[in-house]
Amino acid sequence: MKFIRTLTITLVSWLTAITLLHGGLNLDWFAKKPENRQSQTFGVGFLPVTCHLTCPVTHFINKNLGERDMFQPMRFSGFPELKEMFLGRPKEMPATFILAPMAIALREQGVKIKIVHLGHRDGSAVVVHKDSGIFQTQHLRGKTVAIPGRYANQRLILYRELKKVGMSFADINVVEMPPPDMPAALQSRSVDAITSGEPFMGQTELDGYGRTLWQAKDVWPGFISCVLAVQEDAIRDHRDEIQRLVNGIAASGKWIDQSMGHRMDAAQFVAKNYYNQNPRLLSYVLAKPPDRVTYSRLAPLRADFEEIQQLAKEAGMLQGTVRFEDYVDDTFAPDPAAVQPQKFEVQK
Repeated sequence: MKFIRTLTITLVSWLTAITLLHGGLNLDWFAKKPENRQSQTFGVGFLPVTCHLTCPVTHFINKNLGERDMFQPMRFSGFPELKEMFLGRPKEMPATFILAPMAIALREQGVKIKIVHLGHRDGSAVVVHKDSGIFQTQHLRGKTVAIPGRYANQRLILYRELKKVGMSFADINVVEMPPPDMPAALQSRSVDAITSGEPFMGQTELDGYGRTLWQAKDVWPGFISCVLAVQEDAIRDHRDEIQRLVNGIAASGKWIDQSMGHRMDAAQFVAKNYYNQNPRLLSYVLAKPPDRVTYSRLAPLRADFEEIQQLAKEAGMLQGTVRFEDYVDDTFAPDPAAVQPQKFEVQK
């Protein structure tokens, strides 16, 4: 009996050990589980434009400082594809940089999103062919002007400037065109003027056939094109992670504006690792002039958005059925004056 009991205990112990070993090695029974859903990495959409520069800069700095990834940047070639992903797969990409009027329009359509931060200030222009006779806004009468899309703020700034000289969209021919295609269209003279975010406007100057009619910073100081929009479900379920994202973008923006050296470093690592562009182009746009596009005052302000919304309603871009509180959550944005730049230097 003693032998049978000993054998039984041995077999039970052996089976228990094998079961525990199998559970540990193959079923992750003892793996440390995430404390909550907010520890998960999520996607953030961006386009290879200077309006979205803080997205890759934040990711690159965090990675090189050895910090845990708070988000995964997801690159798109245009806003239609980005919008489709943002709306169609919100669990995978709950946040994105997007055109400000587009974000407001989505809210008007009932999409539960909120603007939590800006992407930039300024960084847009209207460019004409250097050999054209267009030297003033009035000279655009009867001309063909390419814009990125119906909800692009470049359409809005064009409307604003035409209005100043007593003109409207009825006086010009507006066509929609992906920004990467605009430089070639201007060079071939298939359009008379182009307007979008950088670096595509700067490309025409750098290549020698474009001439800036006016910069956004000169005619609408503090101009906003793109914002960081987040699904409300993500705000509810991942609030700490969204706050870290906003804080990182704010600090990275201050880092970019801290020195010309940082601007040139950003041009190099962003162009090579995220934009798939020649660094020469980003270097030019971020330097000539240095305030062509800025990244330090990124809190979403009521006055800015109410002006955008009013002009967009006049221009037929928005209905004007939502309020600032409906489409903006400004509780994430730190005071720009209190934001400290990232403590990071590129190793050379």
